[in-house]
Amino acid sequence: MSALGAYFRLWRVGWILVREGVISALPSEDLPPSIGLAKSFVGLFARNRSKSKKRSDRLAQAVERLGPSYVKIGQFLATRPDVVGVEFADDLSQLQDRMAFFPPAAAKASIASSLGRPIEDLYASFGEPIAAASIAQVHPAEVDTLSGRKKVAVKVVRPGVRQRFSHDIEAMYLVAHMQERFMPSSRRLRPVEVTKTLEQTTKVEMDLRLEAAALSEIAENTEKDPGFRVPKVDWERTGRDVITMEWIDGVKMSDVDGLRAAGHDLNRLADTLIQSFLRHTLRDGFFHADMHPGNLFVDTHGDIVAVDMGIVGRLGKKERRFLAEILFGFITRDYVRVAEVHFEAGYVPAHHNVESFAQAIRAIGEPIHGQPAETISMGKLLTLLFEVTELFDMATRPELVMLQKTMVVVEGVSRMLNPRFNMWKASEPVVGDWIRNNLGPKRIVTDLRDGLKAAVKLAEAAPEIAAKTEKFHHQLLHMSEHGLRFDAETAEAIGKSEARHNRSGRFALWIIALALLYIAWVVT
Repeated sequence: MSALGAYFRLWRVGWILVREGVISALPSEDLPPSIGLAKSFVGLFARNRSKSKKRSDRLAQAVERLGPSYVKIGQFLATRPDVVGVEFADDLSQLQDRMAFFPPAAAKASIASSLGRPIEDLYASFGEPIAAASIAQVHPAEVDTLSGRKKVAVKVVRPGVRQRFSHDIEAMYLVAHMQERFMPSSRRLRPVEVTKTLEQTTKVEMDLRLEAAALSEIAENTEKDPGFRVPKVDWERTGRDVITMEWIDGVKMSDVDGLRAAGHDLNRLADTLIQSFLRHTLRDGFFHADMHPGNLFVDTHGDIVAVDMGIVGRLGKKERRFLAEILFGFITRDYVRVAEVHFEAGYVPAHHNVESFAQAIRAIGEPIHGQPAETISMGKLLTLLFEVTELFDMATRPELVMLQKTMVVVEGVSRMLNPRFNMWKASEPVVGDWIRNNLGPKRIVTDLRDGLKAAVKLAEAAPEIAAKTEKFHHQLLHMSEHGLRFDAETAEAIGKSEARHNRSGRFALWIIALALLYIAWVVT
């Protein structure tokens, strides 16, 4: 029944995409004539009013009809241009996460259920919703504290969104499995793994305790950073379905005229934004992965305040080091080293030739040199790099693609604030310092320290490892002498499974026999 439901939901998605003209608006280049003919045929079923719209508008209309979970799916796929293509990712990135409000009574009931206390005991006042997205909506409220009444923002999960998403993700899995089965070239992109990532990411985003934890962690990481902060969390009023946090009075970064009217230095804000993002990425390995201008405020002190930490990204120490070496290699035009880093990281299969890959890297790097620094985009550089690696069977690295997409967004916001923004000059204090500390002599000291810690842990675990090895050795000897034996529980499980199989087989045989008898009776 679950599979049938997935097929039905997939049919509904396809029908809505056809009706809104999304399918007929897809590019036809390099497609077989039969596909082009099929597109022309389904275009006959599109609404007349949709034919005059841009593809991005048609897509937005279709996703709005499909519901909140598809808004989230679309926004996630917008971060994966390696999967859906750059043009389609750009269309998806324009999806507006503005949904209809759900009733305040439902929000209050959800809060009381999640926190186990009446709404009147939690808040001195609780206002009407001011913003609604695919996962949750936000209410202004007030709480009584020892220092007086304080305004807070209360984010509440949309009722029924978890069940709706669990149903919709089944259709996504169906598409992913079909893609891997019928499009062998797409297996490099791991569509099933991408769907699993989407499922896990959204489940995390729908548990607001985890968003609160992310806010808390990044607050600790950035405590001494200049010009950047995140809202403080009210843990007493935070649960799975609700998060209460500091109210932010400020100007959205999307309002450039408002920032200018408030007297903020736009050039300084652009530099602070990119430097903060790079600190989070390289120093902490933990970054806000949804830093579009609607999630960024500038408070009265001129500090950037990032909100909505539902989507975050992590990079391990090894990935951070490889990323820095790749960027440093492009800066110094050491393309062989950039290629070697890809092979050392295991990003490119070993059967390829390092020199050939370095040649492809040179094709990306050389056009950049000689251009004015303010026209060189680090995000564009990484995008081109991922496009070239496709030629060398580089498997998708979700954490790197999320980083690249976020970097493109952050860089775009910085250029919106300062059209002559010099990415490399603004980045040098952070990237240069990290490279000096992690790719120079200090790296050897760090590696020795990490190696010593690993050796100490191994020495502590040595007795347990030896005991388990000896036990395994005795078990192998016993099996070689007496054969392989199942325990009672395993034998019972096998017996039950076989019994179910036999019952199913007998039932099928009875159905076939009755059908044959019926056919013989009809014929006679």
